[in-house]
Amino acid sequence: MSRPTGRVLTLLELLQSGGIRTVAELADQLGVDGRTVRRYVDHLIDLDVPVEAVRGRYGGYRLGPGYRLPPLMLSNDEALAVLLGLVAGRRAGLMTTADTAGETAAAKIRRVLPERVARRLDTVLESLAFTTSPGEFATPDAGVLLTIADAVRHRRPVSIRYTDRDGRRSERRLHPYGIVAHSGRWYVTGTDPEIGEDRTFRLDRIADARTLPGSFEAPVGPGPAQRVLSGFATAEYRHQVTLRIHGTVEQIRARLPASVASVDEPAPAAGADPETERWLRVELRAEQLDWLPPVLASLDRPFVIECPDELRGLVIAFADRLASCARQA
Repeated sequence: MSRPTGRVLTLLELLQSGGIRTVAELADQLGVDGRTVRRYVDHLIDLDVPVEAVRGRYGGYRLGPGYRLPPLMLSNDEALAVLLGLVAGRRAGLMTTADTAGETAAAKIRRVLPERVARRLDTVLESLAFTTSPGEFATPDAGVLLTIADAVRHRRPVSIRYTDRDGRRSERRLHPYGIVAHSGRWYVTGTDPEIGEDRTFRLDRIADARTLPGSFEAPVGPGPAQRVLSGFATAEYRHQVTLRIHGTVEQIRARLPASVASVDEPAPAAGADPETERWLRVELRAEQLDWLPPVLASLDRPFVIECPDELRGLVIAFADRLASCARQA
């Protein structure tokens, strides 16, 4: 690579770091004069790199949006960060249906890494272990994700074609508040304007999304993530469970997170410490009850089962089994 070509690529890397760079600043970092900087800028423009000239006292050059992605200059640490991010994203299931795009992007970066940096990456990947198995979740369509994200940003209604967990297909209208990634899945939460209630939909179950005319106001109150977790806790399942647990919210949440149960948090009496243990009402819904007795035991807090009676019998049976095992020599 000739020295001028090398400096042109260095100029591109400087501009990609963001902001406006003055001619004097660029000339100093490249070791050339201002006239040469302008000639290098012309070289980038000839390559269809969208370099914009900014006039004025604090003017200079900056990268603008183009019709295609220009050559991307990454430092060694930036390249490692991108590759590790792609690995983590695949493991967590946070990819779109264009999963091959992530693989080809990683391959391109890996292919051009200097040998020393590539060895560092291999060392990290060989020594890296995960406590969970790779995500095997269905992934959303990239077009659906981008359409809904744009609607969230501009507060525009959307129409979606959705398939629920029972295989029923329908077309819904939604005022989307936000997109939430939770436990390897993507969700969109918003209000169904026809019934005036919050709804949460899995993005991978949306076959098509299109923006509708009009706009809506963002709601006050909990953010999108909290709305999604609350939706999980109140979803329609076979059993509705009501408990009273003596403890603090933090103690209860350690075993029954917001995605599993809702905790009624009455305002403490005047002058009382809000962290003081007290009886709190906890509600949750579940398709099966057999997982609850060990969870309640692990809370190690006094509790009362208000309903259902079936859970009371399961807890008694679980306690009997523990006592029987404990008595064995």
